Amino acid sequence: MDVEFNVTYITLEGHVEVHRYRYLYFVIMFTVYVLILCSNSTIVSIIVIHRNLHEPMYMFIAALMVNSVLYSTNIYPRLLMDFLSEKQVISYQACLFQNVMYMTLTFSEFSLLAVMSYDRYVSICKPLQYPTIMRRSTVNACLVLSWLLPSCETAVGFFLFSKSKLCRFTLRGIFCNNSIYNLQCVSSSALSVYGVFMLLNVSLLPLVFILFTYTRILIISYQHGREYRRKAAQTCLPHLLVLISFSCLIYFDVVIIRLGLNIPKTTRLILTLQIVSYHSLFNPIIYGLKMKEISKHLKKLLCRSNHTNSTGVRGKG
Repeated sequence: MDVEFNVTYITLEGHVEVHRYRYLYFVIMFTVYVLILCSNSTIVSIIVIHRNLHEPMYMFIAALMVNSVLYSTNIYPRLLMDFLSEKQVISYQACLFQNVMYMTLTFSEFSLLAVMSYDRYVSICKPLQYPTIMRRSTVNACLVLSWLLPSCETAVGFFLFSKSKLCRFTLRGIFCNNSIYNLQCVSSSALSVYGVFMLLNVSLLPLVFILFTYTRILIISYQHGREYRRKAAQTCLPHLLVLISFSCLIYFDVVIIRLGLNIPKTTRLILTLQIVSYHSLFNPIIYGLKMKEISKHLKKLLCRSNHTNSTGVRGKG
């Protein structure tokens, strides 16, 4: 709808009983957001501080944590504001920007996971060539491209969609995800081709590449001894768990929107909240517990914190 100053507003109708449970929603999601910021930042800080973790694998993990923080920050502050607002509306320009950031960071996640799988492939299948292949310049280039390429490609979608005419101003969601494309009056053939290209180029191709590298790792591992397989599993399992959880959530979201499935409002809300919270909390837990070096430093940090607290209590006594 058009209002004063010719600003178009989009109504977010995915909220359930928000007027009744607004403060409960706010407290829960604010707590989740703080946990996401603290847990991901802790892993990043551990990797940055300790020089023995300045290796490609850990640098990619740190990048993944940063991506999770950016992904959550793109959604949570606006979501928290909506919980406390009388009307859950957002300007079309702000909605489009949120969608572009959501798409960019989602595709960046796939890119980073693909780079991490390649790093593990070289480390396990070509250990003697690893220092030559995964040099600092190569790592930096991979990190830059993991964010730059998705940004450039989603910018094309932003340009195409900004030119289209809107006939609907109600979004079946709680933030501006892929369902924003259902607001168009007429489906654009250019946007449809672009959507297929993006799905293939930035999500399916990295996924196929990841599956290929881990299949090769699996084959090489079973050609060696038990200790070799154990070491390979120790470094690859966290990446696979993160990949599976993220892929399932994102593709499920895409399928729901693209097929226009008539899912009950409450179910849709629960699924959406899982997409925006589960994965960002899952990453630091998996890497903090399953990666031996990170887990070791994390335990030291927690023990030091507990020792400081106990010393402080005895001092006061």
